[in-house]
Amino acid sequence: MSAVSAATAASRPDALGKWLRGRAPWPVLLAALLVLALDVVRVVQGPRMPGIDNAVVVRAARALLDGGSPYADKRFLYLPGAVFAALPETVFGNEALARAVPVVTALLVLAGVVLALRIFGVRADSRLAAGVVAALGVFEPFHGVVYLGNWTALSAVAFPAALLLARHGRWCAAGAVVGAAIALKPMLVPLLLLFVLARRWRALAWAVGVPAAVSLAAALAMPRPGLFFTRTLPFLLRGQDAYARPFDAAWPSVLPRLGVPQPLALALAAAAAAAVLLCARLRWRAGGDPALRLVECASLLMLAAFLVSRPSFQHYMLVVLPSLAASLVVRAAAARSVWLWLPLLPEVAGVSWPHLETARRHAFRDVVLITGVAAALALHAWRTRSDPSGEVTVSARVYALSNRESVRADGGPPDRARDAPDRTETR
Repeated sequence: MSAVSAATAASRPDALGKWLRGRAPWPVLLAALLVLALDVVRVVQGPRMPGIDNAVVVRAARALLDGGSPYADKRFLYLPGAVFAALPETVFGNEALARAVPVVTALLVLAGVVLALRIFGVRADSRLAAGVVAALGVFEPFHGVVYLGNWTALSAVAFPAALLLARHGRWCAAGAVVGAAIALKPMLVPLLLLFVLARRWRALAWAVGVPAAVSLAAALAMPRPGLFFTRTLPFLLRGQDAYARPFDAAWPSVLPRLGVPQPLALALAAAAAAAVLLCARLRWRAGGDPALRLVECASLLMLAAFLVSRPSFQHYMLVVLPSLAASLVVRAAAARSVWLWLPLLPEVAGVSWPHLETARRHAFRDVVLITGVAAALALHAWRTRSDPSGEVTVSARVYALSNRESVRADGGPPDRARDAPDRTETR
């Protein structure tokens, strides 16, 4: 098969992809939304006040208004920009926030799902969308992020938004989105490597410059910002305290609880993260479907950080999983492998796991989730490191390596007037 024919075949969806893209009946969509809504209601009406992570940020904003330093609270772990982003919440009482924050958090995650689907051109009322929404309703990381009101939900929106912009060639806008997310919570820092792999230096400048400018301006507007370096960073590097440490699912935290010496645990975690980063580079060089390439490479970069960084909590996976689920419509996706989804089974709500049900032992299930998904995705990248069709994609175009003829990613005929003079793109 020629490169042109291979590219045309690759762009044609298979039967499963067509079925997943199809519009779901409205009763199915309502049922999926009901499953998710019931979980949110369960959080709001629960015996304990939800939104405790968001409450830490609001408390820091109120401390600023009272003339104090937000970083006097050791549990405020975000960058200075988050303090000013939380100021609008200070006008509401704790009771109102406890009811509103879980709903807003759930809506942010839903927005991230819609954006993830759009990366692959999938409708928000498709069968795949209904399945993802229903699955969230019985997925413990979703329940956790809604209960905590954790600002990871912002990264769950920014991650697919940035990839969607990059998919359409708007790399600088993608960099700005990543930078804005980092300015609030530095979770998407690993995505900076995506701009390096793509050699999009101007976009990288946006991704670095936005949080740097926001953080500097916010730090200058608050008292004692230096506490971030003398109090907050040491607290983070020590793995927080006895309250939060048992929930940390990163290898350097979990392995010592299993009897592995701390230096060896750090070495193993670093080696695993380096291997995943290598697979991310191989996945980028392999090319293939542009949207799939972006999602799988970016997910590998994030998962490498989840393995080694401290802390690493279960709800962090909501950043990458919706985009990986959306990739099911592509026949070559790693998401088509059952091995990518088996690690999610311990996180299904209502399933009892002996000796692992207590909150302080939950990290042993969470490390299976993070490690299992990272391993399956990395193995897929390793196996497909050489694109069998002999193509690489650059800026939504497919170039044949076997001859000088090129073909557009949508399977159209080559445009020599457009493609031939372009010598600056990175393959």
